Amino acid sequence: MKIGINTFGCDHGRSGIGSYILSLVRNLPASDFQVDLFGPELDRYTYSSGLESVTYTGLSVSDSLFAEHLWHFFRYPSFVKKQKYDAVLFPAGIKLLPLNYVVPSVVVIQDFFSNISRNTDDDFISGFHRMQLKKAKLIIAASNFIKNDLVNLRIPESMIQVIHNGIDTNLFYPRPQISNEAVLIHPFSIRRPYIIYASRVAFPAKCHVELIRGFSIFKKNTGAPHRLVLAGADGINAEIVHREVLKSPVSSDILLTGYFPHQNLPELYSAADVCVFPSAVEGVGLPVLEAMACGLPVACANAGALPEMAGDCAVYFDQNNPEDIAQAIGRLVKTPGGENEPLRNDLINRGIKWVEAFNWKKSAQGTIDCITSII
Repeated sequence: MKIGINTFGCDHGRSGIGSYILSLVRNLPASDFQVDLFGPELDRYTYSSGLESVTYTGLSVSDSLFAEHLWHFFRYPSFVKKQKYDAVLFPAGIKLLPLNYVVPSVVVIQDFFSNISRNTDDDFISGFHRMQLKKAKLIIAASNFIKNDLVNLRIPESMIQVIHNGIDTNLFYPRPQISNEAVLIHPFSIRRPYIIYASRVAFPAKCHVELIRGFSIFKKNTGAPHRLVLAGADGINAEIVHREVLKSPVSSDILLTGYFPHQNLPELYSAADVCVFPSAVEGVGLPVLEAMACGLPVACANAGALPEMAGDCAVYFDQNNPEDIAQAIGRLVKTPGGENEPLRNDLINRGIKWVEAFNWKKSAQGTIDCITSII
């Protein structure tokens, strides 16, 4: 049996989907089937796993979304026949799907589909995406929230399987901090104490603006020495977030890092005081779990899949209300008198236990089971 995994649309491993592929491949169960990743030639060594049963087929396609769409529409069918795949996995969701799947295929959806559709004014495009999903043999939803969203959009429930992503606990685990000095993470020297929000910088869905305003209120009300670190590459309308930082009365205490390597995030989390995650449209919200795994108390929006992913191990707030965000931060930061310590310690301990359920070996096995079930 030969399974193809499409790596197009994953920002050359720099996106959450890229991290998903890396983790999936590294945790594939031992078996006699072959897995062949295919995508841009320049990614030949991006998703290496060291497994003999995993290969990579590089393709000469221009590095643009338009060129990749054309390849999927016109060249994909002949490529799949040539490779003799028995099934294909599409981790990038609706971003890059062919007109004709040719062989039984599984599409992984990790985004809030209704929000993706809402971002286009073209009903034809939205309908086209739904048609492409219905043509697949199976859809893997990364949360029950995503599954329910798809069902509400009239995607048959029978073709949707929920498989939560895992957490790499070899990478994300508590690291002891012996001082309150600056943390050195190439190329940054970040002064502590700080609050961390790790997500692509985008407006309005990621709610950076509301967080910046809430952070300003928190600083005004408490006079705390904390800084706010916004770690993530610029996305849609990022300039609006940058302008909000510049006009904030506490702009000198706000750091925009730009793209931050995934393998360096554990150090960034572990040295932080609190993880705040205000995004309103998370279909998964893995950074919340990664922060918990690093022993960090979490405050997040009571929206999207976040309540499902964080359970009772986080403080929730209204992401549209800066005052509410400020209060949530104030409940969790370290204080000179230590009055927040009981809540902090309770959330930290429960969070570390909670993330044990999100296991990559289990997720990879479930994904392979889904693929083999349709062949």
